[in-house]
Amino acid sequence: MGALGLDSVVSEARTAFESGKTRGFEWRKFQLEALLRLLQEKEDEMCKVLKQDLGKHRVEAYRDEVGALIKTLDNALLNLKKWMSPEPVSLPLIAIPTVAEIVPEPLGVVLVFSSWNFPLGIALEPLIGAIASGNAAVLKPSELAPATSDLLASEVPKYLDSEAIKVIQGGPQVAEQLLELKWDKIFFTGSARVGRIVMTAAAKHLTPVTLELGGKCPAIFDSLKSTRDKKVAIERVAGGKWGSCLGQACIGIDYLLVEEKYAATLVELLKEVIKKFFSNSEHLARIVNKHHFQRLCDLLQVQSVAASIVHGGSVNPEKLFIEPTILLDPPLDAEIMTEEIFGPLLPIITLKKIEDSVKFIRARPKPLVIYGFTNDEKLRKRIIEETSSGCIVFNDALIQYMCDTIPFGGVGQSGFGQYHGKFSFDNFSNRKPVARRSFILELSFRYPPWNAKKFQLIRHIHRLDYIGFVLCLLGLKRHNYRSSVEYW
Repeated sequence: MGALGLDSVVSEARTAFESGKTRGFEWRKFQLEALLRLLQEKEDEMCKVLKQDLGKHRVEAYRDEVGALIKTLDNALLNLKKWMSPEPVSLPLIAIPTVAEIVPEPLGVVLVFSSWNFPLGIALEPLIGAIASGNAAVLKPSELAPATSDLLASEVPKYLDSEAIKVIQGGPQVAEQLLELKWDKIFFTGSARVGRIVMTAAAKHLTPVTLELGGKCPAIFDSLKSTRDKKVAIERVAGGKWGSCLGQACIGIDYLLVEEKYAATLVELLKEVIKKFFSNSEHLARIVNKHHFQRLCDLLQVQSVAASIVHGGSVNPEKLFIEPTILLDPPLDAEIMTEEIFGPLLPIITLKKIEDSVKFIRARPKPLVIYGFTNDEKLRKRIIEETSSGCIVFNDALIQYMCDTIPFGGVGQSGFGQYHGKFSFDNFSNRKPVARRSFILELSFRYPPWNAKKFQLIRHIHRLDYIGFVLCLLGLKRHNYRSSVEYW
């Protein structure tokens, strides 16, 4: 599709928005219900395309994408009317007699770029927020997950309003052409490199953007005294590293920090869990394409990095498969420790004491998530207070993504802007304050000509000194102005 064709598609979406139909509760509700039917009726096809694109097992595909989206839609439909309702706010004394509320309004026509690692979930999750907020939307699925992209392009127009909701397929050239057009919001999920391109293009039209980027998410593994706690923690680490798209997840554990004296034990426990969980390769996804497969292989082929492999390391170019791999203390200046891995390679970095993990994390770009496996409340407090990240999760991994009541998003180089649940609705809304004032009462001291009494009245009212304000109105003076309590 050429630039003129894209412009025509976007113009149709804008016409649909400007008609006002997307603003109504019934339109939004109908679209969300239709999207829910799409997920329920096409569940088999969706799981098949996720298997085709990424080798995802059906259970993983449902858990992370199809089922997660159904949960999100159920939540949105349950709360839509509440989200749309004006929110009353309190006002200062100087505003009497005025009432005010915050009215959420749709932004207009929004553009959503999705990523290939969760090609269904990352495409439709923000779209749910855009629809719930009353926007028209254009979705650009990732060309690196072609089967999923084809399914979305084929099925979405059959279920949703095809005038207001568009799906446009294509590669980088189509993305560049879309970025040349004017949007009311751009929502992008992907790499920091492409995120910079999106932000630069958006600046031409002063278009607001949400960037969901990722980064190197660390996990701090403290010494857990309870055998059961240790077993559960190891399984959650394994699930958080290899159990979701074979580590190709922006919120996946990128590297592990542990004290030197526990490193050998940790490695052995991880080996046992890998054998337990992933001995059948059918339960693991595969690398998305040859380019990313070779990129990961190149990380391992560096001599100093290869020497640090303590488990795994085998690859299958024909199946684009790399087995879960553990590395112990690879060089910190190697690419595997400076760039996001986005694959099944887990470096373990040893420290003299676990408290050093805070300093280690602070010395690097702010991650999307910090995971802390610890029962030490003092260490937890230090992680919360002394580090910065999009999110912190203690004693689990990835679970935060499934929770609609907490926001999901990054900070610094891991992105900005938050979504999921009500936060998705807010992301695609303008929270517009609306104030209504009566003509009954007029405070003349607001206006010139100025004098000492007006000055004192304004001083009292700005400091919320109501007693001083009344005394001043009555022409009385205080002996001191430090507090109303002292005076009386």
